[in-house]
Amino acid sequence: MGDTVGDGRTPRQEPHPMPRLALFALAVCVLAVVAAVVSFTQGLWIGVVWILLAGLASNMTWYYFRKAKIEAHRAATTD
Repeated sequence: MGDTVGDGRTPRQEPHPMPRLALFALAVCVLAVVAAVVSFTQGLWIGVVWILLAGLASNMTWYYFRKAKIEAHRAATTD
């Protein structure tokens, strides 16, 4: 019901307008940086772990934004 086009074909699912995984990774990156700053201001060396987590999350953010951009470009050129 409602999942087919008038001629019986199933429609293609539209890509998400925003890459959710990239936004989640960006949120983790920002929170990790805040946690690192708080840790260092309290004199705790655990802030090093937060910096490493922020680096990983920033790489994931870049990867998922780039992946979504490429998929959007492919979808636009194949239509």
